[in-house]
Amino acid sequence: MSNLEESPVGDESTGHEVTPHPDGDRLQKVLARAGIGSRRVCEDYIVRRRIRVNGEVAVLGRRVHPETDVIEFDRVRVTTRGDLVHYLLNKPRGVVTTANDPQGRQTVLDLVTSEYRIFPVGRLDLDSEGLIVLTNDGELAQALTHPSLGVEKEYLAELRGVPTRSELRLLREGIELEDGLTAPATVTLSDEHGGNAAISIAIHEGRNRQVRRMCEAIGHPVRRLIRVRIGPIADPDLSPGEWRELTLSEVRSLHAATGNRPAPGIRRH
Repeated sequence: MSNLEESPVGDESTGHEVTPHPDGDRLQKVLARAGIGSRRVCEDYIVRRRIRVNGEVAVLGRRVHPETDVIEFDRVRVTTRGDLVHYLLNKPRGVVTTANDPQGRQTVLDLVTSEYRIFPVGRLDLDSEGLIVLTNDGELAQALTHPSLGVEKEYLAELRGVPTRSELRLLREGIELEDGLTAPATVTLSDEHGGNAAISIAIHEGRNRQVRRMCEAIGHPVRRLIRVRIGPIADPDLSPGEWRELTLSEVRSLHAATGNRPAPGIRRH
């Protein structure tokens, strides 16, 4: 066989070893490096047809290019680029959710130390607090903020006054705002003290100041607003101003929450 010819391709259904490309890294090595498991475990996943490359079921011995090939484990995108970073920050009140601020106010990037050029995913108002993701992963960021994908965010809202059952039902079923009717929300009265109340509210839309406007619409303005969950990600132990790296499993869970599953055959460049 000449150097220009590829080795014979094995039967996809049996997992026989193949070498479809003469260069690149072995798939099981890339999967192990991404934290899926040991190489032996990853080989087993390949044989059991749980791994796809560019939409196709992978076979043992497949070589891939981590920078361009789309690799999936149980149809959930695997992050294989070595230069991608993902951080979780508990934003304090008074910090701006932008990369820089013309007025010289403190930004979320001032709070996170990274050698990479990162950006915040979505926004939190200046007076709002809570969890926000910062990353250089543009694909994940776009998926998390895309309105049609509907990744749920949960907030703790301290209100002026105590909403009635009918007012809470309005929040759950939808409130007519100037930009249209809001989608149904999950709302729970979580605390009542001194004539005021706190509610837990989970929404999957991303309208500007949406929670504040919804609560104002029922006559109970927000006194304090804290985002406590982004999709599957929550961390009650993270104090205001603190940040940490997301784990590989957390990044995978965010991809799963967005349904971030590229169409078969697509290659990213």
